[in-house]
Amino acid sequence: MRGFLASSIGVATAAALALPLALSTPAAAAPALGAAAPTAPVAPAGSTQSLPLAPLGPAADRSPGVPGMSTSPRLPETQGLPQREVKRFSLVGVVWDDASTQLFGRVQVRTRAVGTGSWSDWQDIETRNSEHAPDLGTTESGSGRVRGSTAPLWVGDSDGVEVRVQAEPGTPATRGATRAANRLPSGMRIELVDPGAADPVTVIDAKNGASGTSDEPEGDDKGDIVSLPGMTMEAAESSNANVPLAALGAKEIAALNKADSTADAVLASEGTLSAAARPYIGPRPRIVTRLGWGADESLREPGFVYTSTVKAAFVHHTASGNNYACKDAPAVLRGLYRYHVVSSGWRDIGYNFAVDKCGTVYEGRAGGVAKAVLGAHTMGFNTDSMGIAVIGTYTTTTPPAAAVKAVAQLTAWKLGLFNRDPRAKTTLKSGGGNLFAKGTNVKLNVISGHRDGFATECPGKLLYGQLPPTRTTSAKLQGRP
Repeated sequence: MRGFLASSIGVATAAALALPLALSTPAAAAPALGAAAPTAPVAPAGSTQSLPLAPLGPAADRSPGVPGMSTSPRLPETQGLPQREVKRFSLVGVVWDDASTQLFGRVQVRTRAVGTGSWSDWQDIETRNSEHAPDLGTTESGSGRVRGSTAPLWVGDSDGVEVRVQAEPGTPATRGATRAANRLPSGMRIELVDPGAADPVTVIDAKNGASGTSDEPEGDDKGDIVSLPGMTMEAAESSNANVPLAALGAKEIAALNKADSTADAVLASEGTLSAAARPYIGPRPRIVTRLGWGADESLREPGFVYTSTVKAAFVHHTASGNNYACKDAPAVLRGLYRYHVVSSGWRDIGYNFAVDKCGTVYEGRAGGVAKAVLGAHTMGFNTDSMGIAVIGTYTTTTPPAAAVKAVAQLTAWKLGLFNRDPRAKTTLKSGGGNLFAKGTNVKLNVISGHRDGFATECPGKLLYGQLPPTRTTSAKLQGRP
C-alpha cells in the first residue's frame, strides 16, 4: 500500500494563524447589529456504555467418557444481558476482544423507548461485519485497539436494553483456525452509544451561504470567517482539509454546476488535476461537512492517511436499519462514528461518504472530500478506492430513489476528479480477504458493490441491483459520450 500520514502540524498551524487574522479587525469580529452573540462550539456530549455479556444458558462443556461428566451433546453457547435500565442511548452493537475472530451466531436486542416506556420486539443485529474494516497489515489494523464487532443498529432514543447472543451449532468461531464448535468469541460486550447533540457554530461563509447570522460582511468569494470562538485544533484541522472548496468552519460545501465544479477543482488541485480529467468532472453535490453533522473531532486520531488515487467507488449499506427520519441522519452518523472509533478501535469513521434516505451527502472520514483519503470500508480494497455508505439496510427494502440519485451524483463528481469512467473496469490489488488472496490483481467495476470485493451481503440485494443504472447516470452526469 502506498499511503502516507499527513502531519497535523501544518494544517493546525494554518488554522491557528487564520483565527487571529480573521478576528484582528473589530468590525469583522463583532456580530451584526441585532444578531445573537456567537455561540462557542462545544464537542457533542455523546457517550458509550460498554457492558459485559454473561452466560444465559447451559453450555454443557463436558467431556464424554470422563467420570462425573455428561455425555450429552454440547449445546450452543448463549450469552446476553437480562432486561435492565441504562443511561440513554440510540445505537447498539456487540464487540469482542479479537478482531480476527468471527461471531457465528445470532445477536438480538430489545430496547425500551424513552417517553413511552414501551419495549420493542426482538431485533436482529447483523453479525457479519469483519469485512467493513481496515486492510490487514496496515497501521490502523495493527494498532492493538481494533476489536471484532457486529454491525451497529440504530434503535432511537432508549433507556432500557435486553440482549441475547447464541452461537450457531457446529461452526468454528475463528477464521482459518481450529476452535471448539458452538462457541462465542471471548470478551463480548454490548455497546450502547449516545450520539450526543450537535452544537451550533456561528460562521459567515459567503461562498456557501450564511449559517448562524443573516448579515454577510463584504469579502471575497471564498468567504470571511466572522468568528470561530472555541474551535478546537482538531476541528480546525478537519475543516482546513476542505479549503478552498469551503471556508474554514463551513458546515456544508455548496453544490456547483458542471462548469463551476471543474473550475473549482482546478483551483483546489493547485495545478495537479490532469487535462484529461477536466472535461468529465460531474456537478458537485451539496456535501454536509463533519462540522455540519457534529463530529466530535477529539475522538479520531490526529492527522490523515491518504492513498495514491481513487480508482473505484465501493457502495455499501450501513446495515443499521431504516428506522430513522432524515432529520435524525446527523445523529445516526455521530453514532456510527463513535461506534467505529470508540467501540471498534478504528482511527476514524470507516466510510469516506454517507448518504441518507433523502439523498443528502455527508463527509465521512476526515482528510478532505476531494482528496484520496484511505478509508476502512472494504477489507482488502481500501487502497486506491473510496467507500460510500447509504444509511439503512437494503436487503429486502428498496433504496429510496433520492439516495440512489445522490450516489450517482457523488460518484460523477469524485470519480471525475481522478478521470474515472463510472461505466468502466479498473484493476485493484487485493490486500487480503475471503474472496481474493493478498497480492492478487482483481478487475472490478469502477462503481462496485462491497460484495464484489468480499463475500458479504452488503450493500444489500436491492441496493446492489441499482448499481448498473447508477453507473450509466453517473457517466451521463460527467458528460461522457
